[in-house]
Amino acid sequence: MRAAPSRFAPSLVALGLLLSGCAAEPPGYEGPYRRQVRAAIPKLEETTGLMFQRLPVLQDRSRDEVRGFLEAEMAEQLTPLQLAGTQAAYRLLGLLPDTLDLRAFYLELLTEQVAGYYDPKTKVLYVVQSEAAELRDVTITHELMHALQDQHVRLDSIKTLQGDNDRMVAMQAVVEGQATYEQLRVMTGGEVDARIPGGWGAIRETIRSSQADMPRFAAAPMFLQETLLFPYLSGAEFVRRFAAARPGRSVLTPFAESTEQILHPEKFLDSIPDRPTRIRLGAPRRGALVHEDNLGEFETRLLLFRHLRDEAAAVRGAAGWDGDRYQVVAVDGEQVLNWLTVWDSADEAREFAAAVARFSAPTGRRWVAEVTTLDGRPVVLVEQRPLRLAGPPLIDLARVAFDAP
Repeated sequence: MRAAPSRFAPSLVALGLLLSGCAAEPPGYEGPYRRQVRAAIPKLEETTGLMFQRLPVLQDRSRDEVRGFLEAEMAEQLTPLQLAGTQAAYRLLGLLPDTLDLRAFYLELLTEQVAGYYDPKTKVLYVVQSEAAELRDVTITHELMHALQDQHVRLDSIKTLQGDNDRMVAMQAVVEGQATYEQLRVMTGGEVDARIPGGWGAIRETIRSSQADMPRFAAAPMFLQETLLFPYLSGAEFVRRFAAARPGRSVLTPFAESTEQILHPEKFLDSIPDRPTRIRLGAPRRGALVHEDNLGEFETRLLLFRHLRDEAAAVRGAAGWDGDRYQVVAVDGEQVLNWLTVWDSADEAREFAAAVARFSAPTGRRWVAEVTTLDGRPVVLVEQRPLRLAGPPLIDLARVAFDAP
């Protein structure tokens, strides 16, 4: 979801429950939280094979200062028009209620979640002063991993992505997933499954269930809850699978390109990776373009679950996703959602279209899903439009182009 700021930070509260003891201090770092930093640095270097090129800088921050940072991040990454367009798209999709102010709510949600953050612009790791010692120490290890990542790849490059929500979410999943995975390896001496009762599955459930104790998270729509958790849970699972398949290799170069690859690591790890189809829609037949972006397999799955309330059907319906692109268009005082999806097979395209046909639209509107073929590829053209709007779909298939993966 493009509205989410590229955050390199909110260490989830549940991970604090898993903290193990710190080792003796090696020499070097002399700043704040000296004991924690000195203990974490050599462990992170050992588990990742990456070396700190320079010592980190740590500073304390108040909860109000965290909020100010998040406000600045959101303003830098999304103009008011982009944020309004994103909000309109997810409202039309039924993923956000019409009454929810996305910017205000998301800002409150992230402010609640953040226990510390690494800012790739200033190269400083900030620690929230009010946090309990156990959570603070876990946060420092997590954010030190981000500082180490930033010394080997440019983390702020994620912020420069425009109009490719799916790729941005995938890159965030790699960044946050590696920090979560390596943080756990440091705390367990590299034996996550052996040291944690129930292993990796128990860790995932602990993280997820603990969030219900946080008021803003508990009040958030399902879509926001899941998009907040995805980089940590699915991202860490992706990194775990990558580490097992390619020991000694960096998960950061190259980055995964889609949430399809995060959800199905084999599609990234195969000798010929399954790369997403990039789509250019062209101008709509009529009306004014308000916003354009993509969802990816992960958010397509969330969309299907939101409308069908059937997890298995949502997973099946999103399987075979190969690319997508949507537009929000203003026509005659109304907003119309136009969405083109590309599929691996005609059967998967038909299954997705049949699932969309079961969606319930708001009063006075309707969902339309048409299966067709474009340049030899099965596609589904979806519209959510007012009943009174007649005429052909606003996406003109003659103007659509596919970029080679």
